[in-house]
Amino acid sequence: MKIGIFDSGIGGLSVLHQALKIMPEHQYIYYADEKNVPYGEKTKEQVIGYVDEIIQFMIDHGVEAIVIACNTATSAAVKIMREKYTIPIIGMEPAVKKAIDLYGDYRVLVCATPITVNGKKMHDLVDRVDKKNLVDLVALPQLVRFAEKQEFDSEAVKNYLKEELSCFDLSQYHSLVLGCTHFNYFKDSFRAVLPLQIHFVDGNLGTLNHLKEYINANSLLPGVEYYYSGQKVEGKELMRIQAYLDRLDRMINIE
Repeated sequence: MKIGIFDSGIGGLSVLHQALKIMPEHQYIYYADEKNVPYGEKTKEQVIGYVDEIIQFMIDHGVEAIVIACNTATSAAVKIMREKYTIPIIGMEPAVKKAIDLYGDYRVLVCATPITVNGKKMHDLVDRVDKKNLVDLVALPQLVRFAEKQEFDSEAVKNYLKEELSCFDLSQYHSLVLGCTHFNYFKDSFRAVLPLQIHFVDGNLGTLNHLKEYINANSLLPGVEYYYSGQKVEGKELMRIQAYLDRLDRMINIE
């Protein structure tokens, strides 16, 4: 099966990275909208336009299912896209319920982009699953910019996290929900500034389990094509993408 996965940038590689490990038999197209990253600082209407263009691109390239590997794009556009297109479209959902199920006796801190944090989809989710008022939200938009520069564990990153999280009594929390796929690259930096009792939770595996519902047994050969805003990635830029995937290999076992 040919599967399209896309994100505003390289954050969705964390979803592709896991897909290649648990479903290596399929063929993938990965699309990073590098021309328009970061989505989290755009208007909702702009993001809807970007997503519509990318989904049409994916359909034109023969995909049979699409994963929006971007919480911001999912929040802004997934409902509209599902109404417009018949192809299966799987979105991301911050793993708030999972965090509550695992660590629901303690507070839960959800970090995401401004669009996701302020969006109706997020607040509906929290209202639905947070019966004890344990969930707090924080926007960390600068992490997306750090990720796109391959700056993951610098003092600037750690100082940014310390400053943005300083208003929370972190001793009261046992889980941090990574509500943006870009944030998966920063587990070591988060770990450096968070108390040890706080565990990371993300929605990548849940999204891929949902994807499996649409996969049949007639798989195509594995492989990935990468696109930046419609331009096929070749040459040295593929080495940059591989560096991101290599870092995700190092991040995967940090808890």
